[in-house]
Amino acid sequence: MKPFRLERVAEVVRRVVSQTVLLELNDPRIRHVTITRAEVTPDLQHARVYVSIMGSEQEQRECLEALRKARGYIQHKLAQQLTTRYIPTLQFRLDKGVKNSFEVAAILRREQEAQEKSAAPAPPSASEVVAQPCRSEGSDVQEGASPPSSRE
Repeated sequence: MKPFRLERVAEVVRRVVSQTVLLELNDPRIRHVTITRAEVTPDLQHARVYVSIMGSEQEQRECLEALRKARGYIQHKLAQQLTTRYIPTLQFRLDKGVKNSFEVAAILRREQEAQEKSAAPAPPSASEVVAQPCRSEGSDVQEGASPPSSRE
């Protein structure tokens, strides 16, 4: 099968699954779920749906189990949208990419803060402060120089 057709079918699977999970499933175990991507086999009989679930390991397991139990209903909704000979059998997989990216971002943020603290100069002590002569706002003219003339 042509790759662009597989991509289109995978996108329809991702869209229908995400809409169904977000709007139609009322299972309290299904919370903080993001459908990240879907992969369809070339024969269109199987689809892997990757989900990102925010929460503890226990909450992730419970949510995945609830999604697996709701698979029949989700496949029914998918059958209403797809006009193919076969409706893909859905397999839900945990996608840890989003969670890993949050962890990497937190590590980078801590490193950056540590570098900023070590690179920040200490404020000058009172003995290091040298009195600077005060200038008024309009005193851009140096001493001994004549003011600019206005010629029209």
